[in-house]
Amino acid sequence: MSIFKVLEMVGGLALFLYGMHIMGESLAKVSGGKLEAILEKFTSTPLKAVLLGLGVTAVIQSSSATTVMVVGFVNSGIMKLNQAVGIIMGANVGTTVTSWILSLTGLEGDNVVLALCKPSAFSPVLALIGVSLILFAKSGRKQDVGTILAGFAILMTGMETMSGAMKPLAGNDQFIRLFLLFGENPALGILAGTVLTAVIQSSSASVGILQALCMTGGVPFSSAIPIIMGQNIGTCATALISGVGASKNAKRASFLHLYFNLIGTLLFVLAFYILHGIFDFSFMDQAATGAGIAVVHSVFNISATLVLLPFRDGLVKMSMLTVRDGREERQENRKAVSRFLDERFLERPAFAIAQAKKASVEMAGFAMDAVSQSISLLTSYDKKKAKEVLELEDLVDRYEDDLGAYLMRLGNADLSEQDSQRVSLMLHCIGDFERISDHACNIVGTAGRVQKKEEKFSEKALLELKVYKKAVREILRLTRELYEEEDVVLAMEVEPLEEVIDALTDEMKKRHIKRLRKGKCTINLGFVLSDITTDLERVADHCSNVAIGLLQIEGEGFESHDYLDQLKEEDAERFKRKYKAYRKKYRLP
Repeated sequence: MSIFKVLEMVGGLALFLYGMHIMGESLAKVSGGKLEAILEKFTSTPLKAVLLGLGVTAVIQSSSATTVMVVGFVNSGIMKLNQAVGIIMGANVGTTVTSWILSLTGLEGDNVVLALCKPSAFSPVLALIGVSLILFAKSGRKQDVGTILAGFAILMTGMETMSGAMKPLAGNDQFIRLFLLFGENPALGILAGTVLTAVIQSSSASVGILQALCMTGGVPFSSAIPIIMGQNIGTCATALISGVGASKNAKRASFLHLYFNLIGTLLFVLAFYILHGIFDFSFMDQAATGAGIAVVHSVFNISATLVLLPFRDGLVKMSMLTVRDGREERQENRKAVSRFLDERFLERPAFAIAQAKKASVEMAGFAMDAVSQSISLLTSYDKKKAKEVLELEDLVDRYEDDLGAYLMRLGNADLSEQDSQRVSLMLHCIGDFERISDHACNIVGTAGRVQKKEEKFSEKALLELKVYKKAVREILRLTRELYEEEDVVLAMEVEPLEEVIDALTDEMKKRHIKRLRKGKCTINLGFVLSDITTDLERVADHCSNVAIGLLQIEGEGFESHDYLDQLKEEDAERFKRKYKAYRKKYRLP
């Protein structure tokens, strides 16, 4: 084999791997995290779990990627081990779809239909359509579809190039002797398949390489079958690496994958070679074809799943015996942000964004609960509740640090325009949520000073505070809901209410000055009231920031103040109507 053929083969392999990579990445991007979200939710029965694992892997073209996602789910506490095992089994079956697609390169015959099915016939058309969409389509989604088509064309071109470069090997005595050796000693074939797949981190790609080798006509089934068995073991390397540094359950999920493939391979090899010894399969000495490889690959994975699915609990127990429980370590807060933000999800940005959104919604809830509890301390101080508010504020700070770092990493990924906007909105909003919790702490400090000095507001001031607190609680409720649901209609409600809160703040200060002149209140309580209203007014401002951020995504992204002014001008009547309704609802007594 000349150096030029070697370079051609290496170039074909590079195109093949790159095509598979960009096609899988673009498929995941087009799905917008929906496939991963389905994996997360719909695993109520073992059969459903298997079918879901099969379907998702068939779409993203990688059982390794599916398994790594499952390890991430288990690590985050989103999924249990008994749910994970079914998905892992289904992923192994789903990866066989790739081998069937790649087997199209081996089609032969003069029939028009067969000719059209050959990649050499349709790949150039797909490449033309794909590149046209990438270059000329304005929609990010259409460009992603174009990347999928171009990726598929590159993959098939690489496969054809590899096959063409390897054809001279058919007459190479050393090459033939090597593969005959694998047939004579299946253990060597299994080892070769394991090492190849572990190195390139993809069973789909290693099966494709084997199919390309089979195009030479020099690889008998007796050699190909052990290599296929080894490829199923080698694909476990990715999951095992992913489990390093993860939780114990995540490590168990990676061992589940290993044990399933090891036991499945052992059972298949024993059964196959016993039957071969009895019936002497004639096809073993025949040259393997791409379609033949796809058949063996499918039969093995489907058989292993059917046999081992009833024993899934046994696999779970084996993984738990491998990774035993040690002494219980001190747990972080049970709602810690880490259960959402797993680094494994960064490989699928759309789903990572969905997970980050869940974490930010929870963060918003903690921040707003902190304000609500702090408000109640103004009239009924309780040390235990005050401590809870401070703990919530500390938790919100941790959320901001972890979420901010995670979102920054996501921002550097190749995101669609919509996903990029969502990341920007979350980065914008988590800062507001953190500041809201800071104001809750300020209110706790103010309530503590009032309690310590044993001062009391007048009945009139308490009634005014009651109305004011109701208005603040409503804007908190609206903000939490609009952020979680991304509800533009609710977002339009926030600004009128925020302006009513501003007006209430000014009115309460004027009323306090009147009471002070009449000797019905003290200067110290005036400072206290000013601190309270300042903090709560700032809370309302941050709520307004969140609402405007969401509205800006729907609009054209003006600067906040300019956008707000334009919003009021464009819908002046609606804004005034809402303002008057809130003014009437929160009228001071």
